[in-house]
Amino acid sequence: MKLIDKIENKTAIVGIVGLGYVGLPMAVTVAKKGFEVIGVDISDYAVNHVNAGENYIGDVDDVELKELVEKGKLKATFDYKEMEKADVIMIAVPTPLDKYQQPDSSYVRSSVESLAENISKHTLIILESTTYPGTTEEILVPVFEEKGFKVGEDIFIAFSPERVDPGNRDYKTNNTPKVVGGVTENCNRISKIFYQNILDAAIFMVSSPAIAEMEKIYENTFRNINIALANEMTILCEKMGLDVWEVIEAAKTKPYGFMAFYPGPGIGGHCIPLDPFYLTWKAREYGYHTRLIELAGEINNSMPEFVVSKLGKLLNKKGLALSKSKVLLLGAAYKKDIDDMRESPIQDIIIILEKNNVEFDYNDPHLPEIYNELNNKNYKSVSLENIEDYDAVIIITDHSAYDYDDILKRAKMILDTRYAYNGIKADNLIRM
Repeated sequence: MKLIDKIENKTAIVGIVGLGYVGLPMAVTVAKKGFEVIGVDISDYAVNHVNAGENYIGDVDDVELKELVEKGKLKATFDYKEMEKADVIMIAVPTPLDKYQQPDSSYVRSSVESLAENISKHTLIILESTTYPGTTEEILVPVFEEKGFKVGEDIFIAFSPERVDPGNRDYKTNNTPKVVGGVTENCNRISKIFYQNILDAAIFMVSSPAIAEMEKIYENTFRNINIALANEMTILCEKMGLDVWEVIEAAKTKPYGFMAFYPGPGIGGHCIPLDPFYLTWKAREYGYHTRLIELAGEINNSMPEFVVSKLGKLLNKKGLALSKSKVLLLGAAYKKDIDDMRESPIQDIIIILEKNNVEFDYNDPHLPEIYNELNNKNYKSVSLENIEDYDAVIIITDHSAYDYDDILKRAKMILDTRYAYNGIKADNLIRM
């Protein structure tokens, strides 16, 4: 088959729709393997930065991106007509939830409809955006069939969930095992050959796109539920006067049957807070209520309130009212050592502090300025020169850049929600 020959001899042109946290790392990965890559995005910022060789995603190497652009291996455009040249197209657009906690598939649908107007026969199309089981066959297949394409013969369609873990030093796009599910056997065969030519990782084929879609949601639901368990244990240990972190460290000594998950001030990122609700929504179609998933979401969403409540009790013991105190929040990103604050718990914590009339600042070495979607406000990071002036410091994100010894020496009180001090004991240090 001509398409397979093009993939194997690296003459295939690869289109990437969406140049965000998933799309840009994938574009760089594919281009580094020798393919010509064309990225499509509706964002002026993304298109202009890529074409200037300027990086804006933490997991992409600045030098590699610039070199690939200068060599003509990677370019970006707003124009879907450029996809006529593509032999393989990967879709990595946002799949958010709407205000009713239901999947918003509008970005996927819009991208697919634009592609259907601008692709040639014998093109491989892969959806990588995380979504509910059935999306590929319910949205992608009908749109292309309406244009006269026969799936498995004229075009080839598959779903392969992204597994991007921002800030992970060991696993990047190129070496993370890939799950792929094609609509037909031909779709599976060609998809596997493509991924074998762009990744340095195992490719695991499944029998349908729906299996691959469900697999991705199961991964993140597994994490969501186990984090909720750790958070609930934290609340119970607080009431019982026990150190939950010591409990977890002890449980970790068991060499089988236990996997450590850790509590925190809330969950963040695009995946764990959102993906389980795709499944909750889809389950209703089958008359099933996903009670465990929804309960896990409630527990995790309650953690910002728990953190501020604990802070208030600690201040009260010192004779201070929460509303009369000055608080410093350390870390705004949803996880350590990245500049991504999507769904970060700091957003909810800020709302709660403001409702309680608490004076506060934040510091994050990776985020000099943040925008809180919950109240439409901007905040600027402050320096750590005046830690002594704050009545309390809350560690929300345990960035490696922080000098924890110095902070411990200077802070009046520290509420550590991330176990940043790893068992250290001090009069002014309280673990969540």
